[in-house]
Amino acid sequence: MLKDISLGRFYDTGSILHRTDPRVKMILYIIYLIAIFMIKTPTALALIALITFIQLIVARIPLKVIKNTVVPILPLVVFIFILNVISLTSGKVLWEWWIITVTDVGIERAVLMALRIIFLIMSTSVLLTLTTTPLKISDGLESLFSPLKVIKVPVHEMSMMMSIALRFIPTLIKETNKIMRAQVSRGADYDTGGLVNRMKGYITVLIPLFVSSFKRAEELAVAMDARCYRGGVGKTKLNPLKITGKDILLALIFTSAAAGVVAVDFILR
Repeated sequence: MLKDISLGRFYDTGSILHRTDPRVKMILYIIYLIAIFMIKTPTALALIALITFIQLIVARIPLKVIKNTVVPILPLVVFIFILNVISLTSGKVLWEWWIITVTDVGIERAVLMALRIIFLIMSTSVLLTLTTTPLKISDGLESLFSPLKVIKVPVHEMSMMMSIALRFIPTLIKETNKIMRAQVSRGADYDTGGLVNRMKGYITVLIPLFVSSFKRAEELAVAMDARCYRGGVGKTKLNPLKITGKDILLALIFTSAAAGVVAVDFILR
C-alpha cells in the first residue's frame, strides 16, 4: 500500500552529504531550485539530471528509495503536464477537439514543467529529507532565519513546527497502512469499483486517521509541556552546528556546477 513511500524519511548511509552542515544543504537546495526553474534547453536539463545523479552517488542513496519518493508525486506531475498542454494554444496545432487544442509549444512546455517538478523533488530528497534528520533541519532553519528574531518573528517555533511535520510524515504513512489493513480485514475494498466508490471507501481511512493524528498531537503537546518546553528562550544545543572546510568545498563544487548549467542554458538559447 503506502509502506514503500520514502517521503520525509531519513535514510542514513554515512555519506559526506549526510555529514554536511544542514545550513549548507539548505542554501544549495535554494540554488538548485533557482537553477532548475531558470533553464529551458534540453542540454541544460540533461546536465541537471547528471548533477542530480551525481548527488545520488555521493549520498549513496539507492535508486529504489528515490523511486519510492518520486512515484507518489507522479499524479501531480501528470496533472501539471496535462494542464500545460491544454492551456498553451500557441504554436503548431497537433490535435484539436472541442475546446481542447494541443500544440507543439504546449507539449514542449509541459515536458519542461514535468521534468522541473521531478528534479525538484529529487533534489529535495537528496539534499534535505533523506540526508538530514528532522532535528538538524529544525536547527538549520532556526540558524538561517535567526536575524528575523530582531523583528520578533518566532523563528524557533516555526522551525520546530516544520521539524515535527517532517518527523510525523512516516508515522502517518505507517498509521494509514495499519488502518487500511484493518479495514480490508473487515471487508473494505479500495481497488475495485468506480472513482466515486473508491473515494467513499477512503472515508473509512480518513476519519480514524484524523482521530489518531489529533490524539498524537495532544500526546506530543503533553510530553513537551511535561519536559518544561518553553520555546527558544534559554534553549541550548547538545551538538551545535559548525560549518567545516569540507562543507565549504562541497558547496563551492555544487554551486559552480549549478552556475555552469545556467550559463550553458543562456549560451544555447
